[in-house]
Amino acid sequence: MNTGSDEPDEVAVVPDKAETGEGTADDGLGSRAPEFVKRRRALHLSWQVGVFVIGLAVVVAGIIMLPLPGPGWVVIFGGMAIWATEFVWAQLVLRWTKRKVTEAAQKALDPRVRRRNITLTVIGLVIIGVLAGIYLWKFGVVAPWRIKDQ
Repeated sequence: MNTGSDEPDEVAVVPDKAETGEGTADDGLGSRAPEFVKRRRALHLSWQVGVFVIGLAVVVAGIIMLPLPGPGWVVIFGGMAIWATEFVWAQLVLRWTKRKVTEAAQKALDPRVRRRNITLTVIGLVIIGVLAGIYLWKFGVVAPWRIKDQ
């Protein structure tokens, strides 16, 4: 292990979070189960399993809603929020997601980006309009069934 020292038997020691003043109270990570649940290991484990199963059901419902009608992404993030009440990894994922969404919102509010997006949207709509006009000029509006033959 390289500790930055030339001494052969020196080992780096990382201070505890309690010694440095950092802890779960400051960063908000960890279980949010009631204290009486946390005190009993079996009860806390069953609590975690229940939270995981409920969160998994909500996330799966959100994934199903992605191709079907419904607020798929909102439901998926709701399931992640359920998991985040108990699991640190889900809390970290939610923090990262919130940070990225905030950055994207700030970037979208930039006047240059908004002007570029509006310009590209107008150009796209003009191209679609021209192509639709050419199609209608060449083929006209024809019903897919023949009413005159009946």
